[in-house]
Amino acid sequence: MPSPDTTNPQPVSRFSFPSAYTILLALIVIVAAMTWIIPAGQYERVASAVLGKDIPIAGTYAPMAANPQGFFDVILAPIAGFYDPGSYTANAIDVALFVLMIGGFIGVVTSTGAIDAGIKRAMTKLKGQEKWMIPILMGLFALGGTTEGMAEETLAFYVLLTPVMIAAGYDALTAVAVILLGAGVGVLGSTVNAFSTVIASNAAGVPFTDGLMLRVVILALTFAATVAYVMRYAARVKADPSHSLIFDLKAENEAHFRSAAEASATEFTGLHKIVLLLFGTTFAVMIWGVSLGGWWMAEMSGLFLFAGIGIGLIGRLGEKGLVEAFVGGARDLLGVALIIGLARGIVVIMDAGHITDTILHWAEGMVTGLNEIVFINVMYWIQVVLSFFVPSTSGLAVLSMPILAPVADFAGVARSLVVTAFQSAEGVVNLVTPTSAVVMGGLAIARVPYERWLHFVWPVLLGLTIIIMGALSIGVFLTGSPT
Repeated sequence: MPSPDTTNPQPVSRFSFPSAYTILLALIVIVAAMTWIIPAGQYERVASAVLGKDIPIAGTYAPMAANPQGFFDVILAPIAGFYDPGSYTANAIDVALFVLMIGGFIGVVTSTGAIDAGIKRAMTKLKGQEKWMIPILMGLFALGGTTEGMAEETLAFYVLLTPVMIAAGYDALTAVAVILLGAGVGVLGSTVNAFSTVIASNAAGVPFTDGLMLRVVILALTFAATVAYVMRYAARVKADPSHSLIFDLKAENEAHFRSAAEASATEFTGLHKIVLLLFGTTFAVMIWGVSLGGWWMAEMSGLFLFAGIGIGLIGRLGEKGLVEAFVGGARDLLGVALIIGLARGIVVIMDAGHITDTILHWAEGMVTGLNEIVFINVMYWIQVVLSFFVPSTSGLAVLSMPILAPVADFAGVARSLVVTAFQSAEGVVNLVTPTSAVVMGGLAIARVPYERWLHFVWPVLLGLTIIIMGALSIGVFLTGSPT
């Protein structure tokens, strides 16, 4: 895999890359314009008791009356990204609220001084061995990704790990890479992920264990490649900070992630240990709730609200200090919450304009009549394109698998391989797509510009794609023809 170009600091240019807000607003306008050009259409749908959702029926696509999105639809799209103004059905409001609760929780914990004291103690213990944090943490995030599709939950870790990486001599971009690439590789190599592999396999009509070994191989290869890439970049930054792709933001980021408590948190006290124990327990409870307890955004938001109040009381912040810390922490992530609504607004425009099924129908026609190896690799790239428009893993699985998986029968390719192509493509795209609240939200929290992330990650995308396409091609011979 190519190494990142870190030989020189970012050159000074008169061109200023637009902010995440501008990018997302522009995409809303572009997608709205597409609804005037792309013909409207829709598949018939049937309720699936197994998936708990309506799924499209192959061969039932039919044109329908166009519903082009106009000026007022574009204006309302960011609002509709949070909730449907007509039915008051929630869209991304739950994720946005979750982010605000995380911000409040982190604000309270930070105000106790425990995080800063803990970071200092950890850096003292790891002196000279900081590099091993990277594979260990990426491994934990990958485990979460491959087992339960860890995505939105990772937003809670950016505030925590970014100052840790900066204190270790790396940069904020390293923290983003550890979290986003770690969990992302786990998702693209999903093994028992209910939100990806299981839903997609059910929609394709095959057991989710079919093709499991190939996915394990993809997971192992892509994880090894990304860890090596991140560790190499981090080592260069530590040796010479000017090699950082965000070197011009170094002082600004260090000032932002250095709290007022840092100056006084010279001693790691017993109270700090109790606060950090409760801090870690909160995340453990969150992971248990999502994996086994049937929790989602509302329950996780309630957990962080409750834990924030409890830690504030135990940390002796007082009523006023607790409220100010919680509100201040939520305020710090308000911009992230707004980005999440903007990102979901793009999908709202597509669905309202009835062009999502049309794009899927075109994809169905593209793979008909191809030989096995060409078929599965074209299928991968079709899923790449679809993933830009439908960033939800479970949403795209329910939408595309009932249509594209049966086509594999005529191409002589196992349906399980189509599932693998789907989850791999979705995983790669969700490392960079601006329609993903996880990508844009994580970058905003870590204060890493989107274009710098693209500069860093493009060799990763190239390497991952080569690995995946090679594995899919070999998989054609290993899985054999469907019976």
